[in-house]
Parts: sequence; C-alpha cells; structure tokens
Amino acid sequence: MDSTTTPIELDLTMDPADLTAALVDVESVSDHEGPLADAVETALRQLPHLEVHRDGDSIVARTNLGRDERVLLAGHLDTVPLPTVEGSLGTVPSVRRRESERDVIYGRGTTDMKGGVAVQLALANALTDPNRDITFVFYDHEEVASDASGLGRLMRNSPELLEADFAVLLEPTNGTVEGGCNGTMRFRITTAGKAAHSGRAWIGENAIHKQADVLARLAAYEPRTITVEGLDYREGLNAIRVGGGVAGNVIPDSAWVDINFRFAPDKTLQQAQDHVREVFKGYELDFQDLSPAARPGLDRPAAAQFVAAVGQEPMPKYGWTDVARFSEAGVPAVNFGPGDALLAHTDDEHVFDDAVRECYRALAEWLA
Repeated sequence: MDSTTTPIELDLTMDPADLTAALVDVESVSDHEGPLADAVETALRQLPHLEVHRDGDSIVARTNLGRDERVLLAGHLDTVPLPTVEGSLGTVPSVRRRESERDVIYGRGTTDMKGGVAVQLALANALTDPNRDITFVFYDHEEVASDASGLGRLMRNSPELLEADFAVLLEPTNGTVEGGCNGTMRFRITTAGKAAHSGRAWIGENAIHKQADVLARLAAYEPRTITVEGLDYREGLNAIRVGGGVAGNVIPDSAWVDINFRFAPDKTLQQAQDHVREVFKGYELDFQDLSPAARPGLDRPAAAQFVAAVGQEPMPKYGWTDVARFSEAGVPAVNFGPGDALLAHTDDEHVFDDAVRECYRALAEWLA
C-alpha cells in the first residue's frame, strides 16, 4: 500500500497487539508522521464519545462527562529512522514471530512507542463511560530537537486541552510505573591560557592544565540519591566532552569541558543551576541545555489507584522524558508502557504481545 496516496484505515476494535503491528506497518519517521496522524484522526472521529482536535500532526481526543477527575494518556507517533543494516528486523513492515512460547512483534517503533500508542487507541475505543474523564494525546516530533516537539507546540497553542489532574506517558517501562524523571542540564567551563611554542613552554600558560582543578572537583564529587515521594532518584555529575589545543607544538591558550548534571525532582532548574555554580565556584558556567525534572505525583489519589491496578512497586525514571513537560505545566505524570526501553532504536526492536495486552489491562482496570 502506498501510504502517501491511499488513506490508511485503523480498526480500533483489534486486539492491542495486532493494532501495534498495524501501526508499525505505517512508517512514521520524524517529519513524516502525516499519514499515521491522518489515520489516527480519522479513527478517533468515528467515536461519538470523544471530542477531537488536531494541531499539525498532533491529535487530542477528550471525553467530557463531568467527572471529578481528568487523566491524560499521551504518546508520540514518530519513530527514529529505519535501520540501515540489511536484514534488520526492527524496521517496517512489522514481523510476527513465536519465541520461547511467547508471541513477539518486531519492527521500528514496537517499543518506542507504537505499543503504547496502540494501547491508547484501544482504550479510546473501549472506554465509552470511564470513571474519570480522559484526554488522549498523540503527538509528533518527539524523536528530534525539543523545540520541534508536537507536545510543546500543543502546550503553547492550546494549553486548555492538556489540563488534567494526572498524566501517564506510555513510553516503554517494561510494564512498571516509573514516576516523574530526573532533570538534566549541560554546561561548559572554559579555561584561558597564553599561547607559546611548546619548545619554550615557560613563556606561555597551558589552558588544558588549568582544567585539572575542574576535573579534580568532578572526580571528588559524590552524587546523591534523593528520595522524592518514596522513590529514590540517583543524581550524576559527569564530564562528557573535552577539547583544546591547536597543534602539536603549541601551548594551548584555550580549553573547555562539557559537563552533564542529572538532578532529582526535588529541585527546580534554578536550584540545580545554583548547586553546580557552588560546586564550580570561581568558574563561569555557560549553560547550553536545560530540562527540568518532574515530580512523580504518586501522592495523588488517582496515582495511588493506578499503582494498585498495575500491581508492581513503582520505580524512579532516571532519564528525561516528556513527563517533565507535564510537570512544568502543573500536571503530575508517570511513565508506564509496554516494552523494554533498552530495545528502543535498536536494529532488533521488538515487543511481546502479552506485554501490550497487560498494559492495556492495567489501564482499563484503572479507568473502566
């Protein structure tokens, strides 16, 4: 089927695992989400219990039943580019197999995150009278630069559509609730010296040697583990790139080190910046990337009931995800979805059928 000219039809009554395979069969690499977004919009507009809105290649569908609480289920439609290695299974279209007495789906996006999107769509179809109002969000451009994010665009253009008491981002978590996420920032420290011929090094000042103190502070730094709402978030402060020097016979007059700080959701961005400024007191920090942390919101009644429905102890999210965008907008959020996050973007990306079904079961039990 030529998805650029022939409309794609999605059957939302399908088994969620089969629906996952159907979604994978529609290639939707970032910048090319249009055909899949069209299919999702068309399918959702056939459901009379939902109000549907579209912004670019992002779709929002909402119930409006006057319930006391509103929850939001979100997932992105795009994937990273297809594998370039011939014979890779993590590509398009999907491949179904039976392995170790379990059914498995291979294909780009099975884990990140069309399994989660299939669960969203199946729930949107099935939950005509949920116990809470539900907002379903399907957005574009997650796998690219954050300023292109479809979710970010929705928050700028129509923030009222994303208001909720609690949110679940269906990123892969192996079926375990991962609350909130660490924040992350990247900054550069540059040291200046004086250039000279290396044969007469005493005339110059070596800027690379001046980085020794910076690196010593990093080596001596003891990252903390901080408990937030019962979850232990591990922090980290690490050099990730270094540079300096112009030639093999020149004392360098400039050197730099890029540093990444992963910080727990007990801190605001400002507090995290103040902390690293204290660690590197005496140096100028050039901040190049700033992403806030997200509190898990597990103290909310809706979250407690959700954790009970899942039936597993929640875990912290150490990496950064779009739950931080929801948290920044005042909506506590967790990550919960089918599949192993370590398989995302790999050449053999896959998800087990029963993992998709179990994710669907937990959310349906919570919301039905």
